[in-house]
Amino acid sequence: MKHTLSALALSLILLSPAYAADKVAYFAGGCFWCTEADFEKMDGVGDVISGFMGGKKANPSYQDVAYGRTTHREAVKVPYDDSKVSYQQLLSAFWRMHDPTDGTGSFVDRGRHYSSAIYYVDDTQKRLAEGAIAALEKSGKFQRPITTEVAKATGFYKAEEYHQDYYKKAATKYKFYRFRSGRDQFIKANWKDDATVYQLAQR
Repeated sequence: MKHTLSALALSLILLSPAYAADKVAYFAGGCFWCTEADFEKMDGVGDVISGFMGGKKANPSYQDVAYGRTTHREAVKVPYDDSKVSYQQLLSAFWRMHDPTDGTGSFVDRGRHYSSAIYYVDDTQKRLAEGAIAALEKSGKFQRPITTEVAKATGFYKAEEYHQDYYKKAATKYKFYRFRSGRDQFIKANWKDDATVYQLAQR
């Protein structure tokens, strides 16, 4: 079953300023500079943290992850206030940040550490994540299958400080990287005028 967001509601999801938060969600959608920046624009989302999740090594460095010495992914910790933004809205925004059909990386960044994943903290998040993936698959929106992994959240390790808020600290370099990566071009091509909330689970 598909639900529809108004254009105004979708713009609020993607463009609104951040707030303090009391719940948390974890996502991996390629380069964490980009997912951090996009989530922080959402109303009800607090200070998003770039880091690593999905591996066994404790306290991995960026070099460890980037050179494949661990099985971590670049991921973000998203604190949110569920009186202002729902987990379903976070999921809807997440799909619009990256290519969930690429299981071997993300745009110009290659390797498992850049692949797509949703790390759930409870059964509700798991159910909604799986329901969203099922709805996307059923819709036929993408020609390739969704490769986003759904896994239980384990250890999250904060990345080095220079990675935090990189889109603010190095705005020019960030904008150049983002444009050259092809991310925004993919998003525009696949999501323009699509305000559908993809979800099969009962919310």
